[in-house]
Amino acid sequence: MSDQELHPLTKAVRTRSPKTLQNEHSTPLYLTSSFTFDEAEAMRAAFADETNDNIYSRFSNPNVDEFITKMCELENAEAGFATSTGMSAIFSSIFALLQQGDHLLCCSSVFGSTFTIVTKYLPKYGITCTLVPANDKAAWEAAVQPNTKMVYLETPTNPQLEVIDLEWAGQFSKKHKLILNVDNCFATPLLQRPTDFGADLVVHSATKWIDGQGRVMGGVIVGREDLVKEIYLFCRNTGPALSPFNAWVLSKSLETLDVRMQRHCSNALTLAETLQSDPNVSWVKYPFLPNHPQYEIAKKQMSLGGGVLCFEIKGGLEAGRKFLDNLNLLSVTANLGDSRSIASHPASTTHSKLTDEQRAAVGITPGLIRISAGLEKVEDIIADITQALAKSM
Repeated sequence: MSDQELHPLTKAVRTRSPKTLQNEHSTPLYLTSSFTFDEAEAMRAAFADETNDNIYSRFSNPNVDEFITKMCELENAEAGFATSTGMSAIFSSIFALLQQGDHLLCCSSVFGSTFTIVTKYLPKYGITCTLVPANDKAAWEAAVQPNTKMVYLETPTNPQLEVIDLEWAGQFSKKHKLILNVDNCFATPLLQRPTDFGADLVVHSATKWIDGQGRVMGGVIVGREDLVKEIYLFCRNTGPALSPFNAWVLSKSLETLDVRMQRHCSNALTLAETLQSDPNVSWVKYPFLPNHPQYEIAKKQMSLGGGVLCFEIKGGLEAGRKFLDNLNLLSVTANLGDSRSIASHPASTTHSKLTDEQRAAVGITPGLIRISAGLEKVEDIIADITQALAKSM
């Protein structure tokens, strides 16, 4: 069977850097800052981009290249670049392609740090941004300006789990000749491939589900080769490169991403269904619950509902704090995508820099709790959450 006939999941397991003289089964670590050349002409050719030889690990490294290759296979993308964190990937995917006088359309429901970048820092460089409600198609159309260059969105969104129709987003961006940039962190390429719907760029915080065990930080940008080349040149000179060690960890993690995500999603769905009948919960939101506002869209573009759910605890802010304090099994942290289940309170953590009005506009209420379902037995996860809910009232 040729490599072209292999499933992307198989490629994620089998793709690796060329073996060394040791004939090792697992790719070794290339912990080096630079690479040597046998002659001056070879070094000149590498710096002139006439060869693919490694020069410096800020530019490229075998471990990093292996990770990027796997991500491109999974996301059906032409090229990619890996960064030190998810936020450096998001920032670089925008800043490398926009310039003074350009306009960005951004979904209003985005991660707190992303919100800060597009509203506080981009305007300092003459790049304006309009925030648009996730599923208000008329508002997206009305927000397009002559200088609009890019559409940026998350789906599902963080933390309210709104699902944006990627088929519509692809058609909208193509009609207006805009770059479609999609944060696919919550879904991963195992559940959703934005490029299949017309996305030009896809970004990930690899710190989350891709690592899956809370060990390392990393980010990755994949997409159209011409766009990624500009991003590569920007990152090559500004330096947000992924370390070889973190790349090695993330590449190995991709080999188990499929089996992990199946368990995460199964646990999340079971938990969401159970919490719907809990007397201490006002509502539960999960993309694969039939009462989710975008359930049909989620079923169309996602193979599973993901590992994150959210719910509103009765009693608001004070009850939310009591709930977190009474958890025994779940970790209380702002991270997600770990093998261990995590509970967080977005209003006081990831989205605390937003004003009350801004949080209300995207549905982040004082009693909103976000759960990242881990790999524990689901009965144990449910038992801990239900006892903490009972004690929060």
